[in-house]
Amino acid sequence: MRRILGATRFVVVLPAIAAIIGAILLMLQGSVAVVLAVVDTVWFGAELKTTTVDVLTAVDAILLGTVLLVIGYGLYELFVDAEIAVPSWLRVNDLDDLKSKLIGVVVAIIAVVFVGILVDANRAADVLSYGVGAGALVAGLALFSFATRKDRAKPAQKASDGESRPTD
Repeated sequence: MRRILGATRFVVVLPAIAAIIGAILLMLQGSVAVVLAVVDTVWFGAELKTTTVDVLTAVDAILLGTVLLVIGYGLYELFVDAEIAVPSWLRVNDLDDLKSKLIGVVVAIIAVVFVGILVDANRAADVLSYGVGAGALVAGLALFSFATRKDRAKPAQKASDGESRPTD
């Protein structure tokens, strides 16, 4: 029974791969959108605001792809293979690491979306409401992160007989 339960962790492989495929798709679409914005600007003389909104929308897709990539790698690393070759900044040791990485990328996406609304002349009236909403969301994420964080400094563990164990 223990072996069967241990093997169920491999169920996470499918959503991890799906998240990585989704990340690749969004990053490709965002990259193509940036190239198209450059083509529109250079050959057809697109306006600065139009170009800015197009590029920020593309960057938003790329950042969302980054979120999916972090989720895919994090799930795979947590459940399947902790020794996967990823950069040290992408290393996920527990769900708190994954949560903090995701919150950081989500805050970046919120900032990009807000700047896109700020420079879009057609949505100028929405700037204040979007700004307040974005600020509230970022504040909520910060509060959630602070309230659910685990203290990284662990006290010395006690052995069953009362002796202290070394913490190195």
